[in-house]
Amino acid sequence: QSIMTRPIPPPPPRRNPPPPPRYGNLEDIDDDDDDDDDDDVEESISSEDEDEEPEPSKKKAKSSNPAAESSTANKSSSQKLTQQIKKTKKPKKKKSPNEPEIIHVEFLFCDMNERFFHGMKTLLHRHSIHAPHSSQLSDLILENISVGTVLSTDDPNDTKSPPTPSSSNKKTKSTPLPPQEEPNVFGFATVINLTTHHSTPCIQSLKSLCLSKCPPQHKPEMETVLSGKTKRPAGFFFQERMVNVPMEITEVMHQQLVLDMDWAVENAEGGEEERKSLDFGAFVRLAPCSGSGGGGSGVIYKYFEDEVFATNAEFVYAFEAPKMFEGEEEEGMCSVIVMTKTGHRAAMKDMAKMIHGK
Repeated sequence: QSIMTRPIPPPPPRRNPPPPPRYGNLEDIDDDDDDDDDDDVEESISSEDEDEEPEPSKKKAKSSNPAAESSTANKSSSQKLTQQIKKTKKPKKKKSPNEPEIIHVEFLFCDMNERFFHGMKTLLHRHSIHAPHSSQLSDLILENISVGTVLSTDDPNDTKSPPTPSSSNKKTKSTPLPPQEEPNVFGFATVINLTTHHSTPCIQSLKSLCLSKCPPQHKPEMETVLSGKTKRPAGFFFQERMVNVPMEITEVMHQQLVLDMDWAVENAEGGEEERKSLDFGAFVRLAPCSGSGGGGSGVIYKYFEDEVFATNAEFVYAFEAPKMFEGEEEEGMCSVIVMTKTGHRAAMKDMAKMIHGK
């Protein structure tokens, strides 16, 4: 077989390449109008480039200097920290006048001490019945170490004195030390034997006052209690305190008095006679109050515990107390509460139920 072959034509002659377009990616345009439009497009593109030129220059300036960038970063971080500190250190909000202020106080229940004299006298002096002989009563109560407790915030045995000036400095004159501050007294409770202290003027005055104001239906019983001829001795029950002492603290103060009486009977150092003098069978309480007199009904007691004692008493009567000063508008009253030892212990249980609800 024969194969037919076609002759290959020679390659075309080379020509010079066309010149590059004037407008880069734009196609060649033959019309003059299109040239004008291209000029407008070129002008608009150049104008946009000119408007956008400042931004990259600024960015380059920031990135070209690493030290400046780190300093500005530090400044911004420090500003944020100061702002956070300012936010955390907000000024304390001022309390509204109606918002109660809470004060944390640590109370101590102390034995009788002569450093409590002025504090106890101040509390007794507020009672118009005890005001005329408040000093003598304070001495008598402080002598009764076995039975009695004092509510305070200071330890009377803590007698810290300020440091003395150094003896090496001869030019300094020796100045007398300032007197020690007396401990605060917020309340106290004690029982004074009527028979043991029958000759004391303040006890005699209180006995005569109770008998003179006693109504006829209770006078025979009152004479028997105050005569000292009972099987177990009677005692005047003294208790004074700040009005705003919490109820729970008041209850503990009276519990401490009960513990003192029980301890004194079991640990009497004077033998059988002293033990009998401390084993009280009846208590006479002169409680400050206000309201109507008569049989003690309708009175408002200054201390809530006196109302509890009155409900467990054998009998109660009230009389008008003398005024502390001339021109006093409010008429003070005094309620005489006579209760036995059984009634006193029952009152302690009622007090615990009232405070704790148990």
